Amino acid sequence: MKIQTSTATSRTQGTRRKTLSKTVKTASASRSKSVPAATVQSGLILGIPDAEMTPRVQTAIMTLLSEVSDMRKEIELAQRRIAELENLADMDSLLPISNRRSFVREMSRMISYSERYGINSSLLYIDMNDLKAINDTYGHAAGDAALGELAAIISNNLRDSDVFGRLGGDEFGIILPKANEKDAQNKAKKLIEKIQGSEFSWEGAKIKLNVAYGIYPIQSGESADQALDGADKKMYTHKKTMKQNSKN
Repeated sequence: MKIQTSTATSRTQGTRRKTLSKTVKTASASRSKSVPAATVQSGLILGIPDAEMTPRVQTAIMTLLSEVSDMRKEIELAQRRIAELENLADMDSLLPISNRRSFVREMSRMISYSERYGINSSLLYIDMNDLKAINDTYGHAAGDAALGELAAIISNNLRDSDVFGRLGGDEFGIILPKANEKDAQNKAKKLIEKIQGSEFSWEGAKIKLNVAYGIYPIQSGESADQALDGADKKMYTHKKTMKQNSKN
């Protein structure tokens, strides 16, 4: 039985011949980019017989290897750029600390870690008091400076393992790994002592920092949002107590 060559096969062969011709022409125009001839010497690396390793074939191969090298460099640059953008996406827009998105992600990881290994950890929720009064009296730039001062004090008094982030507005969160509620209370007491009453200068004025806080033990089975909500409620209880004490 006679087998006829299909039209598709003929087209494929024609395309291959055109592609090979184009490759040879490109190689001739790109000799300045060629890699050392030793790379393809005798065609052993690419498995091409010596008889087929003509000057044109060798030039085409060296051009292709050069293009592959350029592509690898471009991919490495793109990967570094992606890593930079991912890092920026996790940073707060105002302060050099984690934003809420990044903080919540770390909270979820810590909850999973605590569940798996049975290790106690705690969440410290901090809210700056009187930020509106600072903005109204001295301007929003002064309010931003107050947030920056508070963030700096907190950052300088944390362990390397602690996770610190801005949750939004004047609210901050701190994850204290391997710290039960009692340990977290002791840590919070020392940290609040550093913050309360501290002041910074703004256009000749002295502005004092004042905060309220809440401590919440990270519990198995909860979500990050549930833990944040629990810590937020404890913070508001403390804030309410502070207001009542200031009236007495």
